[in-house]
Amino acid sequence: MATPDLFASSGPSPAARIAELRTELHQHAHRYYVLDEPGIPDAEYDRLFQELQSLEAQHPELQSPDSPTQRVGGKPLDQFASVRHKVPMLSIRTETDTEASGAQNFDNRVRKELGLTESDPPVEYVAELKFDGLAINLRYEKGVLVQAATRGDGETGEDVTQNIRTIQQIPLKIIAPTLGTGVSSLPPEGAELARGGPSRRSPPPVQVPPVLEVRGEVYMRRDDFESLNDRQREKIARGAKGEKTFVNPRNAAAGAVRQLDPAIAAQRPLSFFAYGLGEVTPAEEGGPQFETHHQMLLTLKSWGFPVAALTQTASGASELIAFHLKIGRERDQLPYDIDGVVYKVNSLALQKKMGFVTREPRWAVAHKYPAQEQITTVLAIDVQVGRTGKLTPVAKLAPVFVGGVTVTNATLHNEDEARRKDVRVGDTVIVRRAGDVIPEVVGVLADKRVQDSPQFTMPRQCPVCGSEAVREEGEADYRCTGGLFCGAQRKEAILHYAHRRAVEVEGLGDKLVEQMVDAGVIRTLPDLYKLGLSSLASLERMADKSANNLLDALEKSKVTTLPRFLFGLGIRHVGEATAKELARHFGQLDAIMDASEEHFLEVSDVGPIVAKSIRTFFDQPHNREVVEQLRACGVRWEEGEPAARAPQPFSGKTFVITGTLPTLSRDEAKDRVEAAGGKVAGSVSKKTDYVVAGAEAGSKLTKAQELGVAVIDEAALLALLDKAAAS
Repeated sequence: MATPDLFASSGPSPAARIAELRTELHQHAHRYYVLDEPGIPDAEYDRLFQELQSLEAQHPELQSPDSPTQRVGGKPLDQFASVRHKVPMLSIRTETDTEASGAQNFDNRVRKELGLTESDPPVEYVAELKFDGLAINLRYEKGVLVQAATRGDGETGEDVTQNIRTIQQIPLKIIAPTLGTGVSSLPPEGAELARGGPSRRSPPPVQVPPVLEVRGEVYMRRDDFESLNDRQREKIARGAKGEKTFVNPRNAAAGAVRQLDPAIAAQRPLSFFAYGLGEVTPAEEGGPQFETHHQMLLTLKSWGFPVAALTQTASGASELIAFHLKIGRERDQLPYDIDGVVYKVNSLALQKKMGFVTREPRWAVAHKYPAQEQITTVLAIDVQVGRTGKLTPVAKLAPVFVGGVTVTNATLHNEDEARRKDVRVGDTVIVRRAGDVIPEVVGVLADKRVQDSPQFTMPRQCPVCGSEAVREEGEADYRCTGGLFCGAQRKEAILHYAHRRAVEVEGLGDKLVEQMVDAGVIRTLPDLYKLGLSSLASLERMADKSANNLLDALEKSKVTTLPRFLFGLGIRHVGEATAKELARHFGQLDAIMDASEEHFLEVSDVGPIVAKSIRTFFDQPHNREVVEQLRACGVRWEEGEPAARAPQPFSGKTFVITGTLPTLSRDEAKDRVEAAGGKVAGSVSKKTDYVVAGAEAGSKLTKAQELGVAVIDEAALLALLDKAAAS
């Protein structure tokens, strides 16, 4: 009997532990990156990964290219080696009809090729998404990834193995499925949509063949693309040389795959979808034997490859049309770009029967949607002024058909965005329009630029009214400061002035204001008080009674308060509460119009941005002129003394009003509290002093009771107000 070695390790050998760790890490990576179902915390994954790294460093003879530690490895290449495809990567015919009827055209051709009549059953297809990425061929030998190549010209591509290894969704080693791992459908949408044939039953597990070439698309998700460009912009801002932002996800993905340094490629977030096969060990030599394309996709999924969930089987033209319409509706909400869908005859026997024409399969077609990106020329850059005074640069374009419509304008958003993209008059640009999204310029073809073309600069005066255009600290947009005078802001200014919490002109709503402005009846705010029956009678559907009611409401609105009038002027950042604080502090409008920024900072609730905004507003001669004209038209209010001479008994007290009060409306109660110097908040907190509760008070009352805040009714509030007034 042999004597046991007391110093031998009781655990597995390094080789066994390394193999165990690799298998476990591959499985966890698949769950995390493909299934989006993490099985362990990130910290535990990192611990296992570090253990594997340590063991491989101690035993370099056990290192292997299929190890998870080799996702990023190898030296930068001087150039890519050529790879000749054993099975050509053929192109698919494109259906020229981008409407849903294109699906019917394809079905008609298939039925004709197969010699089917109207009495024959519908053909079963597989409907897939047409990804806007880069086609890749992955070659596995004995389940290990040994080579990855681009499509190239279909016959010969480029060896990009080092870069493809960095994509976490692509398995470096295929874990062979065991009994019971067959997948009956594609999750989760595919599970709902898949029908017929093999999707009705779970296919038996298929062992990985000795030689397997998996084909699919490398792409970049939209959110990953935006994050990548954000990082690029940060590098550019720090002065990094040679850095640039990317025009679209496809270009970014293609550039990453064809990056000579795999370490740099690893910094680009890439994803992958499998959709077909290249060379595979023949069935007679132990390879798989599939009956349908759909069954093949399910097997790829069981081997650990990501397959798009929206893939489905479809019976006949009607279901192809339904798929085309459904994906068209959802296209803009997908997390990645597509430019169409693909239809393939599901039966592999029928595919073989139909064959090819001019190196294109007769049994498949790409059915595109109207292009979302096109190239055109910038004819001019105009600046538009919105209803709120925002200035937006807009590129005037040579007409181009994109996204289903003819586009002649594209937004540049703001000065920073226009300069970041460096769009100039005369440039050749890429324009994008997705769904109902406003067309935008996504990139410039700099090599086609006319020399010495000037850089775009935002005007410092409003192009509509000539008032100063300002850009506040921390904001991206310039805004016109001539709110009361600017023609572009006319409708918004009138509606704001007439609001019930401002000067209040009852009956003056959106449609009527739009009608009066469009008809030229009103040009500025003072024109409201110059209206007569004859001018109103010229408007459509304006009867004498309605006209008289409006004139009466305008006459009534002439008597207002200083806070309401200030709020009604629409000064940026000046809401109701700030208007009341300004009126309370200064007492008179002239004092407000003449105050300096330093004086405004003395007002409660006014900071540097608000102070500058008020000063800028009253510095515009147009705005002061409108104010004086309103006064001349009879708009008036009772002015008071500055706050220093008028003590405020509720100063520093915060009230919350909830429920229905017996005699006061909420607005009336709020006005009376604020007139006494108090503040009215919308929610209850520990800083609340009083909750005024009426009938049917809800959660705010409950919250007050939980926090121990004093709860009073209307009578108690009125008593406090009377006591404050008497003191």
